[in-house]
Amino acid sequence: MNGMLTVFRNAWVDAQLRKKILYTLFILVLFRLGSNIFVPFLDNSAIAQMTSGASLLNYLDVMTGGALGKGTLLAMSITPYINASIIIQLLTVAIPPLERLSKEGEEGRKKLNMITKFASLGIAIFQATAFYFTLRNGINDNNGVHTAILRYGDVRDGNSDTFSIVLSAITIIACFVAGASVIIWLGDRINEKGIGNGISMILFAGIVARLPQSIGDFIALCKSDMKNIIFVALVVVIFAAMVWFVIFMTNAERRIPVQYAKRVVGRKMYGGQSTHIPIKVAMSGVMPIIFAMSLMSLPQTILFFFHITGDGSSGHSFWEGVARFFRTTSPAYAIIYFVLIIAFNYFYVAITYNPVEIANNLKKNNGAIPGYRPGKPTSDFIYNSLNKITLFGAIFLGIIAIFPIILSWINPNFSSLSLGGTSLLIVVGVALETVRSLESQIMMRHHPGFLD
Repeated sequence: MNGMLTVFRNAWVDAQLRKKILYTLFILVLFRLGSNIFVPFLDNSAIAQMTSGASLLNYLDVMTGGALGKGTLLAMSITPYINASIIIQLLTVAIPPLERLSKEGEEGRKKLNMITKFASLGIAIFQATAFYFTLRNGINDNNGVHTAILRYGDVRDGNSDTFSIVLSAITIIACFVAGASVIIWLGDRINEKGIGNGISMILFAGIVARLPQSIGDFIALCKSDMKNIIFVALVVVIFAAMVWFVIFMTNAERRIPVQYAKRVVGRKMYGGQSTHIPIKVAMSGVMPIIFAMSLMSLPQTILFFFHITGDGSSGHSFWEGVARFFRTTSPAYAIIYFVLIIAFNYFYVAITYNPVEIANNLKKNNGAIPGYRPGKPTSDFIYNSLNKITLFGAIFLGIIAIFPIILSWINPNFSSLSLGGTSLLIVVGVALETVRSLESQIMMRHHPGFLD
C-alpha cells in the first residue's frame, strides 16, 4: 500500500502525469453522471426488482455499477464491448484472416479494435432489444403482471396505443445503444490522453461506485441485529486478507531460466547472457470467471423470461426446481461454477500461450533451457510447467469466486456478496495495472539518457 501511494505521489509531482490523472478522473466523473441519467418510459422501481434476483441481469447490474438496475442511459455499460472482445479474441484463433491481423503489429491491432467496436455495437443492439422485451413482459407482483413501460409518466399495463408502444421501444433501445457507444468513446479518450486502460478503468469505476451501498447494507445489517457486528467485522477482515492474497497471486510467477549461447561475429562476441521466461500464476486474469458466470447465469435468465424464478409462483414444479438449482447460492451452482472456472482457465491459457512457438523462438536465437535440448524437449518442458502453473492459477480463481457464496451459506444476510469475488479480482487487477503504468511512465520521464 505504501508503495502504491508513493507511486501516485511521484506521478502527481510531474506536471504532465498530473494532467493525465486529472483527465482520467474527469472522464470517470462523466461516466458516473451518465450512469444517473434516467431513460424515458421506464419504471425504475420495477427494474430494480427485476435485477435483484440471481440471474444474468444481476450480474450485469454489478458490472455496470448499478446503472442497469436504475434504468439509466449507461445501463449497458461496458459489457457489450467486453463480450465483443472475448468473441473476437476467440475467433482470432479459429479464423486465419483475423489471426494474420493480430500478427501485423500496430496496424493489425487497430483493425481488430475497429472490428471489435462494430461487434460491440451489434451486441449492444441485441442486448438492448432483449432487455426491452424483458421489461415489456414485466414482473409478477401481488396485483398481477406489472410492466416497466411508462407512457407520459403513467403506468399502462398493456393498454397503450400502438404509436406509444413503438415510440417507447425505439427510445429505450436507442438510449441504451447510444450509452454503450458513449462508453467505448470514453474508454478511447482515457487510452489516448489518460492513465491506464480505458475500458478497465470504467469497469473499475462502476464496481467501486457500489461500495457506499455495500457499506450502507452492512450498517443496516448491524442496526437490525447487534449480533451481526462481530460477523461483519470478521467479513471485513477476511476480505482484506483476500485483497492481500489476490495481490500476492497476481504478482506471483514461475521463472524458467534461459541461457543464450555465445557466438562470434567478426571481432565481436555476442550472446552468453542468462535470462528467464516469466509465467504468471494468474495469467488469464478474471476472464475464466466471466466465462463461467455468463454460462451459469444463462439457464436462469432464460427461465426468467418466462416468469420462472424458483419461488414456486409459476406452478411449473420441474422448471422451478431447475431455477433453484442454478441459483448463485445453491451448492450445485458453486460446484459446477468451480469446475467451469478451472476448465475455462485451461482453455484461455491454451489459446493465448503457445509452448511450441516459444521453443522455436528460443532455438532461432540460440537460446536454450539448461538441461533440455532445443526443439520438442524444450516445448514439452514449457508445456508441463505451464500445466502445473495453470492448475494453481485456476484453483486460486475458483477459491476467490466461490468464497462469497460459501459466506452466504454461513449467513444468508450476505447473499448479495455472491459476486464479490469477481468484483474483487477486477478492482485489484485494475489498480495494480494502473500503478504499473504510472511506474513505467515515471521511469521513462526521469531515466537518465546517454547524453546526461
